[in-house]
Amino acid sequence: MDLSTATLLVGGAIGLALALFGVRMLVTGRAPAGTLRTFTGVRPAALYHLLFGLALLLIVVGQVLFTGVPGLAANVLAVIMIGVALARYRPRRRRPVDDGRTGI
Repeated sequence: MDLSTATLLVGGAIGLALALFGVRMLVTGRAPAGTLRTFTGVRPAALYHLLFGLALLLIVVGQVLFTGVPGLAANVLAVIMIGVALARYRPRRRRPVDDGRTGI
């Protein structure tokens, strides 16, 4: 197995894991505490991971199965999905409630 094949396998596995993690959060409505600290809620966290995972899978599938214009279209669609994930569902820490006692 050469390095490019190994990289595609690892990328596909990571994409699948991210997508399944996103689906699990959407289905159960729960997320790990560390994930919830980074995002504003479960839904944005789930969609962020789902979009990134599917985009990574699309890049891998596009590299393996498609050549020419279909492969390019798969990559462009993956970049658009990543753009949507970053623009719409990016990690944002929740702002602490200011109770006026901080003195800042």
